[in-house]
Amino acid sequence: MLMTLCFSIAIAKPKKEKNTYVKFQTTKGDLILKLYNETPKHRDNMIELVKGGFYDSILFHRVIKNFMIQGGDPESKKANAQQTLGNGEAPNRNLIPAEFNPNLIHRKGVLAAARDNNPAKSSSNCQFYIVQGRTFKDTDLDMMEQRSGWKYTAEQRNAYKTIGGTPHLDNNYTVYGELVNGFEVLDAIASVKTGAADRPEQDVRITKAVVLKKYKTKKSKCLFFNF
Repeated sequence: MLMTLCFSIAIAKPKKEKNTYVKFQTTKGDLILKLYNETPKHRDNMIELVKGGFYDSILFHRVIKNFMIQGGDPESKKANAQQTLGNGEAPNRNLIPAEFNPNLIHRKGVLAAARDNNPAKSSSNCQFYIVQGRTFKDTDLDMMEQRSGWKYTAEQRNAYKTIGGTPHLDNNYTVYGELVNGFEVLDAIASVKTGAADRPEQDVRITKAVVLKKYKTKKSKCLFFNF
C-alpha cells in the first residue's frame, strides 16, 4: 500500500512594528500625529517628553504662513508678550543625532525637528515644527535637485506639486512623523497674525499632549485611549 504524507509548513511573517500616535490638544483644536519607526531616536524622545508632561502649556512660538508652525521651547510656558523665544532646550538631554531618510520628505503635515546651525545637523531635544508649505512646479524641484544632489521620486514630486511642502529642508532637518488628523487646525494656526520674530500676537498653546494607546483611521471608528 502506497502512503503519501503531506506536510504543511507555515512560515510566519514578521510582525510589522506598530506606530505610536500623539495628540496635541491646542487652543485652536486637536492635532494627531503618527511617529515614524524609521526614526527611532526622535520617536522615543518625543514619546518620553509627552508622557512626562513636557509639552503641556507650551506655545507655538514661531509661525510662518505657507511654511511651518514651530513649538517646543520650554521657556514659552510662562513667557511674557515681549519675550524672544526659540532657544530653550529640555534639561538633562543631549541633542539628537540626525536620522535622515530619503523616503521621508517635507510634504505638508510632516513633523520635523528644529535645530541650530551645528555642523552635524543634530536636532533640538524638544523643539519641533509641522510643515504647512506650498505647492511647487517641476522646474522648482529640478533646481532644488541640482543644488542639493537630492533626487526625488515621481511620487515625491507629485506630493510637492499637489499637496505641497517645504522641499528645500529635505536632508537638512530630520522628519520623524506626520499629521494624520487636524489639517484644518494646522492651517488655522499658520494663518494667525504674528509680530516680532514670527511670534503669534495671540498665544497659541498646547494645553495637553498625550500618547494614544490606539488610533484607527476614519475608514473605521476612531478609538482613543490616553496613557
